Amino acid sequence: MSRSRDRRRRRPAYNRRPQEFYWLWIAATATYGVGDIVSTIAFLEYVPTIGEANPIVVLALDSFGLSGLVLLKIAVYLVMLWISVTGARDGDTLLYYFPPVLLTLVGTYLTASNIRLLWLS
Repeated sequence: MSRSRDRRRRRPAYNRRPQEFYWLWIAATATYGVGDIVSTIAFLEYVPTIGEANPIVVLALDSFGLSGLVLLKIAVYLVMLWISVTGARDGDTLLYYFPPVLLTLVGTYLTASNIRLLWLS
């Protein structure tokens, strides 16, 4: 039996290990979704002398205000979730784990950076 055929027979990783899937995405949501959004909004509101550094976020903020920031974050989150689910269905471990781990690391870094800038200002 070929490897690709064997992958189709296996249940996706999120069905075999649902707790793992949920915790990976809870961590991504907490850091990238909540932590970065809240700390960015706090930073923008309480430190008006320093602006947002990311040009894509600046464009979203200028065009749609804070809702633009939230919509941008949701769009990135949903694309990454789609990649992870597709990876799980295809049996691709890298595509399954990479999106939530990346969002968690990026969210942690951005949240810590925003809090540091808030603290120093």
